[in-house]
Amino acid sequence: RSVNIVAFGNERDDGFSEDNQQPSLIWSYLGRSALISQIDSSLSASHVGNPVFTEYQACVFGNVRLVVHDCPVWDIFDSDWYTSRSLIGGADIIVIKYSVNDKTSFQELKDSYVPMIKKALNHCSVPVIISAIGARKNGVPCTCPLCTSDRRSCITTSEGVQLAKELGATYLELHTLNDFYIQKYFGGVLEYFMIQSLNQKSSEKMKKRKKMQKCHRVQPPQLEQPEKMPILKGEASHYDADLHNLLCCCQCADVAFYPEDLSTVVEAHKIILCSVSHLFMLLFEVKSPADIHDASIVRTAQSLFAVEAGAAFPPAPRGIPPCVPPVRVVVKDSVFCSCLPDILHFIYSGAFQWERLEEDIKKKLKDPEKTEHVLEKVKCILKTPGKINTVKDCRSHQIKRLYNTSLRLFFNTPVLADVIFKIQGATVPAHRAVLVARCEVMAAMFNGNYLEANSILVPVYGVSKDTFLSFLEYLYTDSCCPASILQAMSLLICAEMYQVMRLQHICELYIITQLQSMPSRELASTSLSIVSLLKKAKFHNSDCLSTWLLHFIATNYLIFSQKPEFQDLSVEERNFVEMHRWPSNLYLKQLADYRNYVHSQKCHCTVM
Repeated sequence: RSVNIVAFGNERDDGFSEDNQQPSLIWSYLGRSALISQIDSSLSASHVGNPVFTEYQACVFGNVRLVVHDCPVWDIFDSDWYTSRSLIGGADIIVIKYSVNDKTSFQELKDSYVPMIKKALNHCSVPVIISAIGARKNGVPCTCPLCTSDRRSCITTSEGVQLAKELGATYLELHTLNDFYIQKYFGGVLEYFMIQSLNQKSSEKMKKRKKMQKCHRVQPPQLEQPEKMPILKGEASHYDADLHNLLCCCQCADVAFYPEDLSTVVEAHKIILCSVSHLFMLLFEVKSPADIHDASIVRTAQSLFAVEAGAAFPPAPRGIPPCVPPVRVVVKDSVFCSCLPDILHFIYSGAFQWERLEEDIKKKLKDPEKTEHVLEKVKCILKTPGKINTVKDCRSHQIKRLYNTSLRLFFNTPVLADVIFKIQGATVPAHRAVLVARCEVMAAMFNGNYLEANSILVPVYGVSKDTFLSFLEYLYTDSCCPASILQAMSLLICAEMYQVMRLQHICELYIITQLQSMPSRELASTSLSIVSLLKKAKFHNSDCLSTWLLHFIATNYLIFSQKPEFQDLSVEERNFVEMHRWPSNLYLKQLADYRNYVHSQKCHCTVM
C-alpha cells in the first residue's frame, strides 16, 4: 500500500536571503510528524538538467509507503509538461503552496498554472490542499475598497478562498511553520486525506478481487426456455351460412308454399320457420291459439295462410321420405307471396338483416304502400306474443342470431322430429333439415342411395349416447361444453366420424386448455394417460392435437419419463420427445457438474 503526494509552489518570501530561509512545508511535516519514519530524499532533474523537484520516501501509519514529490518551481509546467502531467495523474493528494507576501507569484499561479492543473486533473476526484503560508507584513489588510496599498504586496484571505473554490480544494492558512500549524493543522488535514485515499484504494482492490473471483468461479448452468408449443388456430363459425345454404339447395324440405293459382312453389323447412316465428308454430300446430295469447298473431295466420293437403296439388318436394308427408300452404296474399323468397332468405340468414330486406322488397314492388304492407306482415310473423313490434325491434342488433337460441328449444324433443336415432338401447329424436344443413356426412346419408334416406329409425354405432347428444347439441346450437378431457376426446372422435371439422377444433382447444392449466404436481399424480390421448388423436387424424401432445410430453419430460405409459410411445415418437425434451440432457449434465463443484468447494449452491 502506498500514498503519492505532489506539492507545487514555493512558500518562501522572495525577499529572504538563502541563509535565512525557513525550511519547506513538506520537509517540516515529514521531520516533525510522529507517524512518519524511514525518511529518504533525492533530487530529480528535468531533461535539460535543471533540478525541478525533490522526491521524499517514507513510511506512514507503520507500513504504508509514502512518496512525496515537492516541486517548488512552477516552471515545470512550461519546460516539461509531460512530467508535470504524469505527476498529477499519479497523485493521490495535491498540495499547492504559496507565500501570502508574494503577490506576483500568486497572480502568475492564478492566471497561468491553475488552468493547467484543472486540465491535468480532467475531472478526477483528487483532493487538493491550498496552503497560504506566512504572516502578512502589513498586518491585517484594510477592507476599504478605496485603499489598495496593502493589496499590492499581500494576498488576502478572500483571494485564497476564491482560488480554493475554483479547484474545489481545502484552504489552509499557516501563519508560521511551528509544531501547531505543521502537525495539528496541516498534518491533521493531510492525514485525513491519506486515510481516505487508502480506504478508496482498498475498496477498489476488493471490487477488483471480487470481479476476478467471479470471472474464475464456475458459473451455474443457464436453463434455456422450452420450445414454443404449436399454435392451434380456431375455425370461424359458419352456422348462419349452413342454414342459408339449406334454403338454396332445398334438401329435406317439408313445407311447400303456393299462391292461390298454384302457379309457383317455394320450398322451406318447418323446423327453421318455427324456430323464428310463433305464427309458424301456430300454423304447423306446434302451439295452439291458447298457447299464443296474442289475437293479432292468430288473425294474421288465418288471413295470410291456409294449410291444406290433397291430390290436387303438385307432387311433393324432393327429399321428403314417404313416411313424412309434406305440408302444403297456400299464401292468400298475392303481394306477400311474390316477396316470399326474399322473406325466406331473410329468415334463413338469421333474421337479422332487416335493412337489406327493406331494400329488396322496395326494389321488387316499387310501391311504398305495398312495401309497407308486406313489411308489417313480416313484423307480425316475427312478433313476440304480447309485445308490440316496432321497426327498432326488427333492427339488426335486436334479433340477431335467433337460431342458436331458438333451435335449442327443439333439441332432443319429438316436436317436428322426422328422424329417430337408436343408440345404446335408447332413442334420440332429431330433425333432418338441421342435420343435413350442419353435417355433410348426414346430408349424404339422408339424400343418397342409403337405407337411412327412407327410414325414420337410424341406428348409431361406435359412440355413447351422451357423446352423441353433445354432438347433436353442437349441430343445433353451434356450441358445446365438454365436462372433462375424456368427454372432449370422445366428442372429437364423433366429430371426426361425421367430418364436422369445427367441432373437432373446439374439442382440441378444450383439451389443450385443460392440460395447460394443470399444475405439475397434479400432472404427475393424475391417472389420465396422455400417451393414450396421443394415440387416439393420431388414429382419428387430429394432427394438430397429436403434434401438440408430443411437444407437451417433451416439455414435461421429467414427469412423463417416470410413468409406465412412457414406454408405450413408438420409436418415432420417442425420438421426437428425446430431441425436444426439456430440460435437455446437456443442461442436466452441466447441472450435475456444477453440483459436484459446489460440493467440493463447500459453498452454498445458487441454483438448487
